[in-house]
Formats: sequence, C-alpha cells, structure tokens
Amino acid sequence: MSIQGFVATHAKDTHFERGLRAFFEYRDLGIKAATQGRVAAHVIRAAAGTEFASQPHLHRTEFQLVYVLKGWIEFEYEGQGRVRLEAGSCVHQPPGIRHRELGHSDDVEMLEIVLPADFSTEVVASVNG
Repeated sequence: MSIQGFVATHAKDTHFERGLRAFFEYRDLGIKAATQGRVAAHVIRAAAGTEFASQPHLHRTEFQLVYVLKGWIEFEYEGQGRVRLEAGSCVHQPPGIRHRELGHSDDVEMLEIVLPADFSTEVVASVNG
C-alpha cells in the first residue's frame, strides 16, 4: 500500500528563502507539495540586515495559525488592538481579519500553517475599517 503525501523535514535540511515580506525569510516544510496545495506550513524568521516595514492588510484564507518558536512579534488586529506574541505564544488569525505587524525581535522565528496554501493578500487603508 502506498501512502501519498507523507513528508518529513529535519533541521539539517534548513533552507530559507525570501517570501511574502522582504524582511522575513521562509523555510518551506514540504506540506504544500504533500497536500497538493491544500495547506502550507513554513518557518518564518527575521531576515538579517533588512529594514522592517508593514502596512495594514488581510489574507484571503480559510485558516491561519502562527506559533512563535523564538523571540517576539507584535501585531495590531482589527477589533483586538495590540497583541504581543512571545516564544510559546499561538494565534489563530480568522479569515479576512485586518492586521499589521508593529515590530519583532531580531531573532524571531515562527511556525505558520495556512489553508489554502495559495492565498491572496490585500492591502487595506487601516486595521479598523
């Protein structure tokens, strides 16, 4: 019997690339390929030597979870205000919630799981409207 979609990645396989945000690097965990694009999972870390800049935006997703592995990151969320996440913190970002990043530590690392893997991001005028 063949089990399709099985994937295992290891720390020694670490390969980060620039992605959605220029000030972050992303490590693909192979979940997108294993699930035929239904789910994406990656580790995100601060890109050394880059300048932080963030605009209010939203993501067209069905599910998005962020778990902080190291350091800290702070967001402003529609209807929630300022939320600081530190190592061990987890946030579920509901579909379409307006938000923006306010800042992060130089050593921040996060696990992000998103459904679907290919989602759109829209810049909005503000977090609250």
